[in-house]
Amino acid sequence: MQPLNDRYDAVVVGARCSGAATAMLLARRGMSVLLFDRDRRGADTLSTLALMRAGVLQLHRWGLLDALRAANPPAIRSTTFVYGDDAITVPIKSRDGVDALYAPRRTVLDPLLADAAAAAGADVHFGPRLADVLRGADGRVTGVVVEDRDRALHTVHAGIVIGADGLRSTVARTVGAATYHEGGHSCGTVYAFWDGLANAGNRWYYRPGVSAGAIPTNDGATCVFAAMPSARFHDEIHADMGAGYRRILAETSPAFAEELSAATPPERLHGFPGQHGLMRQSHGPGWALVGDAGYFKDPITAHGISDALRDAELLARAVARGTDAALADYQATRDALSRELFDITDEISRFEWDLDRLRALHVTLSRTMNDEVDALLRLDAPGLAGTPAAGSADREQTTR
Repeated sequence: MQPLNDRYDAVVVGARCSGAATAMLLARRGMSVLLFDRDRRGADTLSTLALMRAGVLQLHRWGLLDALRAANPPAIRSTTFVYGDDAITVPIKSRDGVDALYAPRRTVLDPLLADAAAAAGADVHFGPRLADVLRGADGRVTGVVVEDRDRALHTVHAGIVIGADGLRSTVARTVGAATYHEGGHSCGTVYAFWDGLANAGNRWYYRPGVSAGAIPTNDGATCVFAAMPSARFHDEIHADMGAGYRRILAETSPAFAEELSAATPPERLHGFPGQHGLMRQSHGPGWALVGDAGYFKDPITAHGISDALRDAELLARAVARGTDAALADYQATRDALSRELFDITDEISRFEWDLDRLRALHVTLSRTMNDEVDALLRLDAPGLAGTPAAGSADREQTTR
């Protein structure tokens, strides 16, 4: 491993989308930043892949959208919601620099952001892991102990340590970050990458008790998922994911299942049994959390990456302000922008809705997502940075 400095303004643990974006933004502000991840560069991970309008907007605002497009994820220009046999297709309207959605493989998106962090001046390393955090006499976090692949330990001091190391965050556990809000439900998901499906935009299928979707991604592949209550995943699907996957797809949409019969079957299935959403305390003396480390919700609404990119900027701005009060404002703003989306997602993942109730939830979800876009657009307006925007219920239901 290349030598590390003795001290950085910020150390970011975890170099996936939230951590890499946070490190990039801090480095662009002239801060010295160490970004490291125990996994290899460009490693894949469980993910819905979908970038909603807010996520694409962030890449546009940061000057990275052209680089993403150069990696050839297909442009997604419509979203179709299929409630039973009733299909509603909405176009993705062009505005604010966004004329399409994208769902890049994480093997594309994560290294793109990590490379942008390195280009901004961050010290980026893959392979080391967090062994411990350092604390001052008053208990304030003052740095980290990093273990490299040869098991050598390196002590690094820092103005702030940021945990971007996922739902099972080592940083969160080490600093004792408490969960203060938790969802009551979760869904199990099985997904795979299919070849031979036409790019018909994002497609979401729903029937009571089940859901499925198709998300076009890199290399002509489509991420096709099947979702059900976590209890059903454990009781019925987990023992034979292949049969269960096809059964859920056929239950949700026989027409879509028939379409898949003409496509190239996937070589591998990926399963996620489900996890209740949670909000953790995400700041403290000398530390902060971002991405799933601080705020996780069920993937049924496919909004995790977009929120991670949003929160990377909210946190970077707070760190640049340099006070504990600024970090508290970061968490409060994140929660104000997230709470309604969190609760809607929790209700959808319960799978006890009928289709009329689900449509109503989607209308409210669309409004909250528009509000999020408005809040991001206002970040550059003096005096309004990070504050939740007013409702935008009159906008189209296409920002998914």
